[in-house]
Amino acid sequence: MKKIGVLLLVLVGVLALSACKKEEAAQGVTDTVVTVGNSAATSGALAPVGVPFNQGIQSYFDMVNANGGVAGRTINFVTYDDQFTAATGLTYAEKLVEDDKVFAFVGHFGTPTVGFTLDYLKDTGIPQVYYATGISALFNENATGSDRSSFPVQPIYDAEGQVMVARAVGSFSAAKIGVIYTNDDAGKGILNGVEIQAALEGVTLVKKQVAPDAVDMSAAAIDILDADVDFVIIAANQTPAEVAIKALSAAGSTTDAIVSYVNAAPQFVENISAELANFDVYASAWLDIYEADGVTLSAGYLEFATQISLTEPLYAANPYAMAGWIAAAFFVQGLERVGEDVLNWDNYIDAMEESPVQNPLGGTVDYADGRRAGTQSMSLLKATITPASGETPVAYSFAPLEPLETIEEILGN
Repeated sequence: MKKIGVLLLVLVGVLALSACKKEEAAQGVTDTVVTVGNSAATSGALAPVGVPFNQGIQSYFDMVNANGGVAGRTINFVTYDDQFTAATGLTYAEKLVEDDKVFAFVGHFGTPTVGFTLDYLKDTGIPQVYYATGISALFNENATGSDRSSFPVQPIYDAEGQVMVARAVGSFSAAKIGVIYTNDDAGKGILNGVEIQAALEGVTLVKKQVAPDAVDMSAAAIDILDADVDFVIIAANQTPAEVAIKALSAAGSTTDAIVSYVNAAPQFVENISAELANFDVYASAWLDIYEADGVTLSAGYLEFATQISLTEPLYAANPYAMAGWIAAAFFVQGLERVGEDVLNWDNYIDAMEESPVQNPLGGTVDYADGRRAGTQSMSLLKATITPASGETPVAYSFAPLEPLETIEEILGN
């Protein structure tokens, strides 16, 4: 009986400690400040992505801090330049968690770093709000335990691949689709979704794999053209996507193509501007800066444009800056839901799962019941060149064609 009594006392003590722990503030939290961080490529080839992305995050936090913060706390954003290198990203992830003692990661950046640090961060249990990548490892329909600390927002590549096929079928009546995909997480993730949706729609695929660092994709382009496809899906990010489009053009293609949402930026259009004389290039998108009429700029976008213009006016039309803004907005909504309650990881994660989180630039993401699938509604854009007029220079953009839609809506189901 004494042993049972001792065991009961130990059990009660453990439960009491657990209860107390839930009521203690987490690392990175004081009465006046909450510290968060990330690492991102702010130098090197990916700097045109990482710099505006981080500026979007900082600008949102500046706006919140100028209005008194959340529950009396301002937000301190710590960031390091990992140059899009996985090992460096892990070094900085460990520094942020163990030395800087950040409360959360906000805008965890880039496929190499995210993939290399995901297990480490999940093991710590630290909240990770928004990933600037869509790798398949982020997809989870029933997260439990430490997996609940992960909050993807961007579309995951697999889901985007399904949407690309739906667009090819629903918007372009494609029955045979060519796919040029890179042999990396991005390419293979998109390809997986493409294959799933193609099987559902009964369309034929002609698939050609390329290396993500290939500078010559002419063989793949010629094989795609020889197959006489109706539409081409480029399952690749940034530079390899440009190489693929240029290879198709050089091979004489006149078949329209679609690229991933990660390429939907003015610089991408400028880089492939010569090829647009031969065929149209489209992109998926998960942001919507317009009201329902498709003409009036939304209140959410105008707030972003006003704030970002205080530091960098050119970023008002930059999709990477918008993405950073969204990352910060998602994080702050979790803080606001916790409110005056104790700010720790358990309470924050519970708050994020309470109800769908609003994207200030269109749509919501629902994390209830462990769902970690990111955004699944996407719009359609078209690469567009607006000629110079008077003193106005040539403008490069992805112009909106179709609104945010689910696969079912795209296919008219």
